Amino acid sequence: MQEKILILDFGSQYTQLIARRVRELNVYCEIHPYNKFPQIDDSFKGVILSGSPFSVRDKNALIPDLSNIKGKLPLLGVCYGSQYLAHFFGGEVQASAHREYGRANLEYFDKEHRMFSGVSQNSQVWMSHGDTITKLPDNYKIIASTADVKVAAYAVEGENTYGIQFHPEVYHSTDGLIMIENFVVGICGCSQNWTPDSFIDTTVQELKDKLGNDKVVLGLSGGVDSSVAAILLNKAIGKNLTCIFVDNGLLRKNEFEKVLDSYKNMGLNVIGVDAKELFYKDLAGVTDPEAKRKSIGKNFIEVFDAEAHKIQDVKWLAQGTIYPDVIESISVKGPSATIKSHHNVGGLPEKMKLKVVEPLNLLFKDEVRRVGKALHMSQTLLGRHPFPGPGLGIRILGEVTAEKVRILQEVDSIFINGLKEDGLYNQVWQAGAVFLPIQSVGVMGDERTYENVVALRAVQSTDGMTADWVHLPYEFLAKISNKIINQVRGVNRVVYDISSKPPATIEWE
Repeated sequence: MQEKILILDFGSQYTQLIARRVRELNVYCEIHPYNKFPQIDDSFKGVILSGSPFSVRDKNALIPDLSNIKGKLPLLGVCYGSQYLAHFFGGEVQASAHREYGRANLEYFDKEHRMFSGVSQNSQVWMSHGDTITKLPDNYKIIASTADVKVAAYAVEGENTYGIQFHPEVYHSTDGLIMIENFVVGICGCSQNWTPDSFIDTTVQELKDKLGNDKVVLGLSGGVDSSVAAILLNKAIGKNLTCIFVDNGLLRKNEFEKVLDSYKNMGLNVIGVDAKELFYKDLAGVTDPEAKRKSIGKNFIEVFDAEAHKIQDVKWLAQGTIYPDVIESISVKGPSATIKSHHNVGGLPEKMKLKVVEPLNLLFKDEVRRVGKALHMSQTLLGRHPFPGPGLGIRILGEVTAEKVRILQEVDSIFINGLKEDGLYNQVWQAGAVFLPIQSVGVMGDERTYENVVALRAVQSTDGMTADWVHLPYEFLAKISNKIINQVRGVNRVVYDISSKPPATIEWE
């Protein structure tokens, strides 16, 4: 039985970060809404309560049922979680005189307490709360304080229950990972045996048991997620897996041929389908971003379905869904407002009447890469930047045409190859070019031009949830701009996007 830590989500923006920190310690954990979590069994070694944008003082405060947890399993409340464990068990929480947000230092902590083993004096922590604990229940003991927050951490006497007012999961808390390890390993006793190799062994066996001799079809995108999913399935069921790679006309330059070639070298059974003209035809005149996504998604389903029906007796559809997608669909606030349609093939299982298998739905993006490395996949494929499912269709603002795609493919190729040639590619999480729906005046030779503007985008991130723009060298940007304008007919101006996420998104549409 896989031992695990249960994380109860109260809607904090940092909840996934708690899970990522726990998993960095090779300990498996699961996130569930505070009001909808699995029955507690022997596999659960401890529980963490997340922070929240809500207040425990609200009449509609989020109240979990901890009857089978508190006092029975090790329990750690973070921010809202710590206030909940104080306020509803005999203590008191009030609005802070001033919002406590940002860096603080632990002026006092109990050096003998196992929550703080290995933590440095005056350790920096990150505060983010509008309420503060003003009174603790009788059997609660303060074990850490900052200059402004007396109850920065507490322990409950007679049980393995703890609360911390700060966020140990964020990078600004310099000893945060040590504290999480003290709880997860030291107090909960987790054995730290959840590794890429153990995941592969367990997953391949589970796939064998689940799929038996059934046939499976998988839509490949050329990206890391679908590729790792394909290799895991191939190890489990071999020839019973058929992969379909659709050229929607919105891939990078020469990508269809390159990706097909790389898959064949990996021993996968892959069918390549050139469907460019169908996608271009349906995108004609469409300018709304969501309408473009839906058009691309609909046609992918049609093409994929037609190809899959050529294979006899297919029972399963495999998808490269990863854990953040799963968490998002069961979040505390319900499925989130649609910022953009997800690029996974929504609607396909229903249309094809197939059962769905998702080998990666427990993994974060960086964990998928680590599993891929353990599977001995090429670094070229593993190190590939993420690429949106609708491809260049959402990097061309406004109507998509074959000519605009040609221009953007050339621009993108110069930019990406330039990053590789100058040793910058692996310092960037994602990069690409955007075709803007504007034209600008230029002078080329002795002629006045009125041509297209393209924007270059390069960001640093861990998983795409937040991102910062990359400070690429001016000399590099100047060289790439010059090369694009000289070599790509139809472009006379290049700009560089210096927006971070939030407030901007990584893609422009």
